Amino acid sequence: MTDIPSQHLERAVRELSRLPGIGRKTAMRLALHLLRRDRKEIQAFADSIVGMADGVRYCHVCHNISDQDTCPICANPARDHTTVCVVETVEDVIAIEATNQYRGVYHVLGGVISPIDAVGPQDLEIQSLVERVAAEVPQEIILALSPTMEGDTTAYYIYRKLQPTPARITTIARGIAQNDQLHYADELTLGRSILDRHPFTI
Repeated sequence: MTDIPSQHLERAVRELSRLPGIGRKTAMRLALHLLRRDRKEIQAFADSIVGMADGVRYCHVCHNISDQDTCPICANPARDHTTVCVVETVEDVIAIEATNQYRGVYHVLGGVISPIDAVGPQDLEIQSLVERVAAEVPQEIILALSPTMEGDTTAYYIYRKLQPTPARITTIARGIAQNDQLHYADELTLGRSILDRHPFTI
């Protein structure tokens, strides 16, 4: 791409292109769009990003995002705290909540075990899950991980770590295609997968 005649625009394009799925051409289009907006709109946009970075926390119970130390789901007494759904990311929580088919609570791992990416069990919230299960003694633990090699490896590892627990360990039905990411599934398919869960087997 031709050199940009403004260093300020160049910097904006460079920063926007750091976002996932945003190439330099798309970043240029976004930057030029912002440049044409009213300054108040641009300031509101910038303030929202800074506010997000400064204000968003991670729930000390389940590691979901929140504005407080405890997320609204964990703090809600109407939720079924005897059922814990283990997911990879915050996006998965949002996707499952959108189905309106699940009333339990969550535990966000922060990813999956992936040796090729140098992500091991110690890099995820697996130990905190083990400690939480020991302390809360839930009746059911749902392993709602993506049906990928990494997801299956992580589910097996967690299953082995939780063997001493009396809780029923289940997994979601395989209505989701192999190698698909959970949060990309449509709401109907994901909702049915949650409802039709079955015992985890190896």
